[in-house]
Amino acid sequence: MPSFPITLTRYILHEQASHPEATGEFSALMAQIGLAGKMVAHDLRRAGLINVLGVTGATNVQGEAVKKLDELANETFVRVFQFSGLVCALASEEMEQPLYLPENWPRGKYMLLVDPLDGSSNTDVNMPLGTIFSILRYEGRDKLPSEGDLIRGGREQVAAGYLSYGTSTVLVFTVGQGVHGFTLDPGVGEYVLSHEHITMPARGKQYAANDGNYHKWPAGTRRYVDWLKETDKTGARPYSARYSGCLVGDVHRMLLGGGLYLYPGETNKPEGKLRLLYEANPLGMVVEQAGGLASTGTASILDVKATTLHQRVPLIIGSRDDVQEAEAFIQGRRT
Repeated sequence: MPSFPITLTRYILHEQASHPEATGEFSALMAQIGLAGKMVAHDLRRAGLINVLGVTGATNVQGEAVKKLDELANETFVRVFQFSGLVCALASEEMEQPLYLPENWPRGKYMLLVDPLDGSSNTDVNMPLGTIFSILRYEGRDKLPSEGDLIRGGREQVAAGYLSYGTSTVLVFTVGQGVHGFTLDPGVGEYVLSHEHITMPARGKQYAANDGNYHKWPAGTRRYVDWLKETDKTGARPYSARYSGCLVGDVHRMLLGGGLYLYPGETNKPEGKLRLLYEANPLGMVVEQAGGLASTGTASILDVKATTLHQRVPLIIGSRDDVQEAEAFIQGRRT
């Protein structure tokens, strides 16, 4: 008789039991993230039927056009956590200011940062999309948190992960003790453990980058990508290019198969495009826990000093050996 699958609920309860000091709030928080993912996945499956494709006409804090699905996914996370009693503040890439939740205070001792729908350019063409989340602990007990309490370095995260919406919905996360992936079984509406203790290959054979920006990149980055495309006598190169326009989709591919994703700074925009708190830090924690690296090109992403809520940062993330080689080119140690 086949063994009963390990569901997300069962896994969370098992982990909680191994920590006698646990009070259950974190377990409930992870379950609510799973719920929000189910709701977003449901909306994505019906998007072409319920008039939620296209743009709203508004722009977000980054000056980007807001897609209807961006707005819907953001509203979903707000609704799921607003009266949950679990988080006292929620910050989103789609909101200029954090949402403080006095209705969850003082019970809610966690803060949630989220990119509700990563890969918005894919919303209207049925390509991969994702959600990225970062969880912080709030220690203050005398008042609600302020914006400054949310602006933390990557190593202060207590958990991080993402949801990948594709042919299946996959929840991948870490609490600092390895990385696990759960696939949503639509027949029973539950996430089932499908990728236990994910370990990234030390090196891959593929890279993901927006090559259309090639002439905007610094010389070291261009040299590195040129090097990836060269034929090597050992067969290690050339690397295959795989770029979906969805950060979650590309990083998930590298997490399982090896390789690296690059969205470097540009000559006239050295700060890069991706957001430190909503994208780089959480994915950096996941990849490091799986044995990979996340870098700006000169330093670990998780060591970057956070200064603003919507701070941007260059990102090179993936297999350890690949990222270290990219750093060597960018820093001029290889030519």
